[in-house]
Amino acid sequence: MSRVFAGVGKFAVRYRWLVVAVWILGTVASVQLFPSLASQVNNSNSAFLPADAPSVRAGDLAAPLGFSSRSTRVVVVADRPGGTIDAVDSATIARLLADARRLPQVVSVKEAGVAPSGRAVQMLVTASFGQTSIAHGKTLVDRLQAVVSSVGAPPGLQIHLAGPVATNVANQKQSRRTGKDVQLLSLLFIVVLLLFVYRSVLAPLVTLFPAALVLVLSGGFIGALGSDGLKISAVTQVLLIVLILGAGTDYGLFLVFRVREELRRGLDPHQAIVHAVERVGESITASAGTVILALLSLLFATFGIYHDLAIPLALGVAVMLLAGLTLLPALLAILGHAVFWPSRVRPVEEAGYGLWGRTAGKVVSRPLLPLAAGVVVFGAMATAVTGFHSSGLAGAVTAPAGSDAAAGNAALARYFPHTSANPTNLVLRYRTTVWSDPSQLVVAERSLRASRLFTELVGPLDPAGVPLPPSALRRLHAALGPPQRLPASPPGNLPGGLSRYYGAYRTTSTLVSSSGTTVQFEAGLAAGSPTSTAAISTVPAVRSALQRAAAASGATANGVAGQAPVLYDVSATSGRDLVHVVPLAALAIALLLALVLRSLIAPLYLIASVVISYLAALGVAVLVFIDIAGNGGLTFLLPFLMFIFLLALGEDYNILVMSRIREEARHLPLRQAVQRAVGATGPTVTSAGLVLAGTFAVLAFSGGSGPSGGQIQDIGFGLAIGILMDTFLVRTILVPSVVALLGQWNWWPSRLGDTVAQSE
Repeated sequence: MSRVFAGVGKFAVRYRWLVVAVWILGTVASVQLFPSLASQVNNSNSAFLPADAPSVRAGDLAAPLGFSSRSTRVVVVADRPGGTIDAVDSATIARLLADARRLPQVVSVKEAGVAPSGRAVQMLVTASFGQTSIAHGKTLVDRLQAVVSSVGAPPGLQIHLAGPVATNVANQKQSRRTGKDVQLLSLLFIVVLLLFVYRSVLAPLVTLFPAALVLVLSGGFIGALGSDGLKISAVTQVLLIVLILGAGTDYGLFLVFRVREELRRGLDPHQAIVHAVERVGESITASAGTVILALLSLLFATFGIYHDLAIPLALGVAVMLLAGLTLLPALLAILGHAVFWPSRVRPVEEAGYGLWGRTAGKVVSRPLLPLAAGVVVFGAMATAVTGFHSSGLAGAVTAPAGSDAAAGNAALARYFPHTSANPTNLVLRYRTTVWSDPSQLVVAERSLRASRLFTELVGPLDPAGVPLPPSALRRLHAALGPPQRLPASPPGNLPGGLSRYYGAYRTTSTLVSSSGTTVQFEAGLAAGSPTSTAAISTVPAVRSALQRAAAASGATANGVAGQAPVLYDVSATSGRDLVHVVPLAALAIALLLALVLRSLIAPLYLIASVVISYLAALGVAVLVFIDIAGNGGLTFLLPFLMFIFLLALGEDYNILVMSRIREEARHLPLRQAVQRAVGATGPTVTSAGLVLAGTFAVLAFSGGSGPSGGQIQDIGFGLAIGILMDTFLVRTILVPSVVALLGQWNWWPSRLGDTVAQSE
């Protein structure tokens, strides 16, 4: 294997200018030909649920009401805060509706109701593409905003877009700004830290340049995958930035430190580069392999956010590996000794053990004591995991402050509180139409109210805060037909007494399908906000209450849709993935470690070391955010993503250290080999760990606001703590202790065990 990497090193050195040119031209082509990654981001976690999730099935059940996975609705709100909507305003709204109907893919535009105060009008625009189509959603929102601007609203009339689609598009723009902030701060942090590590001007830039180039290059083709149907979340976008910059800098540190070591042994720059690639190429490849395997294991997840992380991040790491083995050596070959300017790398005698080597020497001299102490400390921190609970914030449900969507949502809440308070939708389907038999609605509503789970219940018999008697509902339908296309003003030939119910009847267009066989009740949950942990916990009870109402009223199907059931299904799906995918990822990485280290024993304790540091890091996150800061909980994403990333990234350093121990153990007694290996790799691993932890820590300060920002901050903090524990505790205490205790058994059944036994 070393011959292969030596050949790669020789190729990169010999054709260095060609290698650099190919990488730069490829990156330019990616930017020019493919859409940006940020343009494909979806901030709604509900879009990533599997099709058989109960909340998704409930949404499909409500399709006759205009809600479908194949259609999208945008809410438009026109309001006059200083007075009521007048004739001029109504004419403007009519022009807006007419212009919106002519937009591509728009299938229906209708007025959904006038506020009781007369100061606002709500309109619904439905388009023929799925709710998860981010590019189409942005296009529709942009076109509607252009229509709003072109109709020329009279002074005092305000028109805004509102609802989930407009909110998602606004958050997408915010994610783009957040991504740029994270990228800029990460680059700045890495450059400053590398300047301190290298004490050189060019070495930090050379180390970081391949990672920055790969980030731009991979962002282009991953964006192309997004435009072709791959769902990309805000978590994917930010983790790609951090993973490429962090891991890419790690691989650069592995190689550059080894090149400097070879220069100090007296080799010329080109020989030093080839020898360095030969020695650490396998470690870098194995490190990248652990990350890629861990990410590809996410393909077996059922939750889309996890599943759809796999391909983009694995591709990014694979490209980063290729750049680390070709582009970085080529740059080093071009610059030669100048890489380390103003420092001068001179040949030196055999270096001492250094701080980390001396620390390892003390650990391996009495390995049982530090191992026991480390396990106790990690175990104590891990006990805090029992206090973990999800905050319930699993998607971007609020628009960024100052956006048009934020103003529109505020207007909805002000003028249409019965439809804008983030309701939970209780959907029922009947064999016979409720237009002719409204008694089914009476029975269903009575059963639902008896459950005492709801603070309010808006249904077909109470559609706008105005009671609509069953007899009036039946008579109005007989006289006018379905309410979906009725004009704002009642006709003059209505039977006596029905005119006062006309507005309420028109509002039932969003609560009863035109056929009258599908209905919904919009409920406010007694447990609190649909995004709260308490409300999410009541979802099973709400579903049971709806099933009882369905049975009592003769409904043939029922389902609960809305934010709370979506979050419940998200949490349940994520929990199942944690149980099923994590063991698969651990097994895959253990097999890779066995191949790289030629051992069946070492992978067992290396995986175990990551598991205990993972539990300890998660415990610290619980202590900081829940016990100390008093937050309502942590994002449900944290346990799963922390394990996958710490399992993959934590093994990077174990591979580098264990590979070096194996190299040194060929000619030194094992405990001395451990001391020598830890001393040689200590500066590399410490620098790499600080870089990676620092780039994740950037997320804790620049993840953005709102729910998805909170997700990213939790993940950034948890991963940063875990990486630091791996860097300064696992690698310096736990792993050296176990290696020293096991002796020749570390390499079983490898023949190196015999060499070690003889040398000891």
